[in-house]
Amino acid sequence: MTMVDYRNEPFTDFKQEHNRQAMLTALERVRAQLGRTCPLKINGQEIATDRRSASINPGQLKQVIGYVAQADANLAHQAIAAADAAFRDWQHVDPEVRAGYLFKAAAIIRRRKFEFSAWLVYEVGKNWAEADADVAEAIDFLEFYGREMIRLAGPQPLTPLPGEDNRLTYIPLGVGVVIPPWNFPFAIMAGMTCAALVAGNTVVLKPASTSPIIAARFVELMEEAGLPAGVLNFVPGSGSEIGDLLVDHPRTRFVSFTGSRDVGLRINERIARPAAGQIWMKRLIAEMGGKDGIVVDNSADPAEAADAIVASAFGFQGQKCSAGSRAIIHQDIYEEVLGHIIEKTKQLTVGLPEENYPIGPVIDENAYNKIREYMAIGLSEGRLVAGGEIAEGDGYYLQPTVFADVMPEARIMLEEIFGPVLAVCKADDFKQAIDIFNNTEYGLTGSVFSRNREHLEYARRHMHCGNLYFNRKCTGALVGVHPFGGFNMSGTDSKAGGRDYLLLFTQAKLVSEKW
Repeated sequence: MTMVDYRNEPFTDFKQEHNRQAMLTALERVRAQLGRTCPLKINGQEIATDRRSASINPGQLKQVIGYVAQADANLAHQAIAAADAAFRDWQHVDPEVRAGYLFKAAAIIRRRKFEFSAWLVYEVGKNWAEADADVAEAIDFLEFYGREMIRLAGPQPLTPLPGEDNRLTYIPLGVGVVIPPWNFPFAIMAGMTCAALVAGNTVVLKPASTSPIIAARFVELMEEAGLPAGVLNFVPGSGSEIGDLLVDHPRTRFVSFTGSRDVGLRINERIARPAAGQIWMKRLIAEMGGKDGIVVDNSADPAEAADAIVASAFGFQGQKCSAGSRAIIHQDIYEEVLGHIIEKTKQLTVGLPEENYPIGPVIDENAYNKIREYMAIGLSEGRLVAGGEIAEGDGYYLQPTVFADVMPEARIMLEEIFGPVLAVCKADDFKQAIDIFNNTEYGLTGSVFSRNREHLEYARRHMHCGNLYFNRKCTGALVGVHPFGGFNMSGTDSKAGGRDYLLLFTQAKLVSEKW
């Protein structure tokens, strides 16, 4: 197979009129498809059920994006059985052939980029740029993991021994349960699923309950790319009814999960107990969130730092595990940076994602209520300097909110809020700022703004997070460029989009032949 070198998919420039018109056309085309019912997909067969759930536009609560059939325990067992049966053949398919399905899927997405972006705008409330970045990242994952599998399938270096032929190969694990998040419902879902598939595993995909339609579109896409029946099975359903069953099943070999800390820990606990008939230790690949922050030194440019803080805190309404929900600023420039933050935050407008407002809705009522509770907590832990209220609109709209003068031990400095709330804290000196940053149970992303090389090197050694950025925002990791995953309660540091990631879905087998 002849391949060009991997490169990141470029983002769309919506300032260009032809791109703007293409997006408007895609939104109109997708709007005409809203309200349809998506069936389960098990062993290539569509299965309708009596029960279905509705996916609602968080920015227009009367608008139903679509309905999805709901799997029960019996259908969940069928999905595992189908994946188990398909694995017998799929594990032996040539890795280049498996990679070819990913490349075909990436090509299809590239041709229909605006369409997939439109689904994200409607289903999860992303503005155009955020939706486009999500789709571009999905393409990147497919292109990158396809190439990575081909690389891993090649000869692996071993110490030669005269008189023996020794070969190390990476073989797949088996049936995997993939449980993706709703906040990057195309990119992360596609990346988690296709990493498992291209490594030779088969998958039971349980989509997030608030973003199942885009997952259904992805399953259709993989079918269009020619993926064999049973290799990818689509089973939406309630966590209480089928989630535990899929995780606990003796034929489940691994669980790939992205979501909350509490759910990730629960899965970790459950897979540690072997089920009757289970003959392996299950593997968990988990990414569980963060309490990320940006440290600003007194040598930094105040306006530049504020730009990054606001972008990191409020991009996609702060609903990113990498979102910079803490700003830790040196006392010498604290007031100046804070002034820029307040000014830039107040310039953000809130409205319908379809109309491409900078700030849209949060995902659902539970998130809306939780974030409002933290806003109330913030009133007692800091000084409200921007936002703090609900915003107008027929959806889950909240103003981007900034609390200043927050103490390091405050709840809004320690707990993941997953919404448009920024806590700003003053540090006496740079080392104290790093200590404040590290004072959390998470360790996903962080950023430092400084022109002091000694301070940057100190941060390189002492800031405990999986993705650390200097003089740029703490969101926006690129596949292949910034392998992504964190420490502590942020998960298993799986480094999605990195050269190590596919190893988590394989096991190494050594065959030695004596001449």
